[in-house]
Amino acid sequence: MGALDKLGRRGFLAGVAASAVATGGRAWARDEGVKKLTDGIALIGPAERQARLVRAQALMAQLGLSAVITEAGSSMDYFTGAQWSRSERPTLAIIPREGQVGMVMPKFEEGSIRQSLSVPAEVRTWEEDESPYAIAAGLLADRKLASGKVGVEETIRDFIVQGLAGALPNAKIVPGAAVFRGCRMIKTPAEIALMQVASDITVAALRHAHANVRAGMVPRDIAALMAERTTALGGRVSFNLILIGEASAYPHGSRQPQVLSEGQVVLMDCGCNVGGYESDISRTFVFGEPTVRQRKVWTDVQRGQQIAFEAAKIGVEAGSVDRAVRAYYESLGWGPRYKLPGLSHRTGHGIGMDGHEPVNFVMSETTRLAPGMCFSDEPGIYIPGEFGVRLEDCIHLTEQGPRWFSQPPPSLEKPMG
Repeated sequence: MGALDKLGRRGFLAGVAASAVATGGRAWARDEGVKKLTDGIALIGPAERQARLVRAQALMAQLGLSAVITEAGSSMDYFTGAQWSRSERPTLAIIPREGQVGMVMPKFEEGSIRQSLSVPAEVRTWEEDESPYAIAAGLLADRKLASGKVGVEETIRDFIVQGLAGALPNAKIVPGAAVFRGCRMIKTPAEIALMQVASDITVAALRHAHANVRAGMVPRDIAALMAERTTALGGRVSFNLILIGEASAYPHGSRQPQVLSEGQVVLMDCGCNVGGYESDISRTFVFGEPTVRQRKVWTDVQRGQQIAFEAAKIGVEAGSVDRAVRAYYESLGWGPRYKLPGLSHRTGHGIGMDGHEPVNFVMSETTRLAPGMCFSDEPGIYIPGEFGVRLEDCIHLTEQGPRWFSQPPPSLEKPMG
C-alpha cells in the first residue's frame, strides 16, 4: 500500500509471513495438488538485461555522465542479474558510458555473487584489508572515466558515496536517478508478464483465504492461509498484512490484539514475488452483515479507486491522479487533503522489482505518465477509532490508457470479485 515502505513495516510485523507457513497445523489442510501458476513462465534473460544496459548508456550520453554506480539491491539485479544483500562490505556495479559492466565485490564472496551474474562483466575483487573504493576507482581509471561526472543510484548508502568521492578526487559525484529511473520506471512486456502472474497468484490466494475465514481467527491465522496458498501457487510471499476491526483504521496496523467476530471489518493487504517482480493487492470485507456506515465507506472507496484509474492518462502529471481522488473525497466530507477521517496517504506508488518504486500518485508529483509505467491504485478511507477500507489493485499504462493487473471487486457482497 502507499503510506509507508513495506520493508519498514516488516520490522513491525516481523516474522508474520514466515511464521504463517510454520503454523499450518490448524484446522485447515496444507495445499497439496494445487497447480503452480508459475509453471512455464519466462524469466528475465541476458538479452533483456543487455538492452537495459544499452538504454542506460544512451541516457548517460545525453546527461554527460562518465559512469553510473549502484550497490547490491534491485538496481544491480535489474542490470546484471547479480543478487546480493547489502552489508557493511560494498558490492558495486559500475555501468560505464560505453563498454562492459564492471563489478567490484569482496574476494571471499566472489563465487557466490558470480552464480547469479547474467551479463558479461569485468570483475574486480577486494581483500578484507583493501579499499573497495580504490578498486572501483582503478577500474574507472583504466577505462579513462575517473574524471567528469559519475552518477550514483538514489538508494546507495552515504558511506559508499563518501568512499567513492574520496577515491575519485577528479570526478564529480552526482545523482544518477535520471538514468536508473529512466530505465526502471518503464516496464517491458516481459516485466509486465511477470507482474501479471504475481498478481494472479495473490488474487487466487485472497479468494482462498476469504473462503476459509472463521470467527475467532487472529491476523496470523488468516496470514497463514494466504502464505500457504501463495507458496502452493508458485509465488514467494512478500508480505501479508491482516487488520481486523479498529486496526483497519490504521493503514499499517495496530499492536492491539485482534480477534475476528461478527460485524468486523477485515482489511487484507498482500503481495508476492514472481521472477523478481512484485504484486500488491488489498481487499476489505465485513465478516457478517455490514452496517450502513461500513457499506457507504466501502462504496466511497470503490468510486475513489475508479476515479484514480480514469485520471491516469498518458501525459498528465502523476500528482493529478491524487488530486482527482481528493477532490471527490472532499465533496463527500472526507479530509480535506490528508486529514482524517479520510485518505491520509498517497493514492498510489510505483511498483516493479520493488514493492515501492518511484514515482508516486501524490499531490505534488510533476512527473508525467508514460506507457510502461506501473502503479498501485489504493485511495483508502480511514476513520480512527472505528475502521478503515482500502481497495488496492495495480495498473500498467498503455498508449490506449491504463490497464488493471487485477480487477477491482464489484461490490461489498463480492469483495474478492
